Amino acid sequence: MELLGKYKLVVGMEVHVQPKTSQKMFCGCDADIWGQEPNTRTCPTCLGLPGALPVPNLEAVKKTQLLGLALGCKLNENSRFDRKHYFYPDLPKGYQISQYKKPLCENGKLLLESGNYADIERVHLEEDVAKSFHQGGKTLIDFNKSGIPLIEVVTRPCFRSVEDAVDYCKKLQVICRYLEISEADMEKGQMRLEANISIRTLEMEEKDELPPYKVEVKNINSFKFMEKAVKAEVVRQREIWESGGMPVQENRGYDEFKNVTVPQREKEEASDYRYFPEPDIPPMVFDEEYFLNLKKAVARLPQDLRKEMEEKGVAKEQSRILVEVMAREAVEKFNGLVAKGVEARKAASVLINRKDLSLLGVEEIVTRINEEGVRVSDIEEISEVVENVVGANPQAVLDYKSGRGNALQFLLGCVMRETKGRSDPHVALDLIKELINKNVK
Repeated sequence: MELLGKYKLVVGMEVHVQPKTSQKMFCGCDADIWGQEPNTRTCPTCLGLPGALPVPNLEAVKKTQLLGLALGCKLNENSRFDRKHYFYPDLPKGYQISQYKKPLCENGKLLLESGNYADIERVHLEEDVAKSFHQGGKTLIDFNKSGIPLIEVVTRPCFRSVEDAVDYCKKLQVICRYLEISEADMEKGQMRLEANISIRTLEMEEKDELPPYKVEVKNINSFKFMEKAVKAEVVRQREIWESGGMPVQENRGYDEFKNVTVPQREKEEASDYRYFPEPDIPPMVFDEEYFLNLKKAVARLPQDLRKEMEEKGVAKEQSRILVEVMAREAVEKFNGLVAKGVEARKAASVLINRKDLSLLGVEEIVTRINEEGVRVSDIEEISEVVENVVGANPQAVLDYKSGRGNALQFLLGCVMRETKGRSDPHVALDLIKELINKNVK
């Protein structure tokens, strides 16, 4: 990879998600702060005034645990809040109530499109800080955001490509929306991405040795910017390595206009925060009955919906688009079409590729399909032709792998000629991609 040269990428993710709750984390203030006048959703507790005592929000606790279950985590029977100390103008108490030693959820994993897994270290709950505005040489503070509940999902340094890291974040957003844990609207700050980035030599990778530093790029508010931020930081770190230096462990921000990362402050270690148990909140203890009721509340997960579709013959890429891009309404229409006798892969193709039909109701879509006539979409029949065409055209396959998109159209044309134009081209195209990608080492 030209970006990395002789170096290898190591990325860990910290993702903050604002759960959908009616009140803030430790007080009764309204959590609906979007678009509200500054400092109108506050009270002594979220302003950090002396003598104000925090009371945990059970709704936020449950939603954190639901997300932990969806990510395959172990839910801890004993959990507690801790004080995390640091000074910053947006933190009025001088500490943040978070979790350190005993988080609500630990040790999960999430399957990615590449076949790799995201290795999740912990899912914990904390309070957000206030929002700072810098203008005219002054800093203004809006405390509406202070005390908003935040779920933090922390992975181990498990990502070896930018694509895997971005895919993980997208899947996390989809899960939050399907389980109605959060709207995860990045424009509203309900989901924020922070990437811990470092690079290492091939020798270090072979020894499974991590670099002695990590640079955290904070508060990224889009998947596109995250990809750009990681690549920009890799370029910066590579230049330091190649000049014989070693990057400093620090927090940085991403300047999307200049496409560079900029320094913010040195990155603290856990010991710098002087964590200790929050004295104003008793430890939380959960019994088996509580956990059983919580598990009953977990609906079918996006990954389960995709698996069901693929077992019915839907291509992997089709299932990803239906479930993770088009979301719940498309999934419901897909199930409705299949229930009406429409072959699964054809139902997926119609919803994905026929915008004129996908907006209609299930009954109308079925009627239109019948009126237009049904092309060949039998999986076995088209698969056999696809295998023959791909096997007979190795150069076209190599061209496609090299990024020449017209090679794919050439292969599709061959399939359509072999079936005398009766194949559903969308199904055929999905099968061609699937077969080629399956054989990529």
